[in-house]
Amino acid sequence: MSDIEIRDDRAAGRLEAFGDGGADGEVVGHIQYFVLESPERALVPVHTIVEPAHEGKGIAGHLAREVYAIAEREGIVVAPLCPYVVKWAARHPEVAPKADPELLRAAMEWLVAHPGRF
Repeated sequence: MSDIEIRDDRAAGRLEAFGDGGADGEVVGHIQYFVLESPERALVPVHTIVEPAHEGKGIAGHLAREVYAIAEREGIVVAPLCPYVVKWAARHPEVAPKADPELLRAAMEWLVAHPGRF
């Protein structure tokens, strides 16, 4: 997995993993997310996808870890709705603190109110 580069495309709401070191590599996986502004600013991962040819290489875990690293650098929290990220966070509480249930509820309400987004 050392040849994977992660890039945050905030405008598109995608955290992307590029193969071959990222220079001209292909996107081998991504997490779709949005930024919730209220009741608290949060990154909200919605879907994690790894291309079939790249499954089993730790790419999804690397992407999930980077979501939490970005949130920490920005001083915000993560409110995961993506089932993979929820499971990953439960296995890594040292870097993935539990999200407040009210924040998760607000994130779900936002998602329901924006059905065409994801």
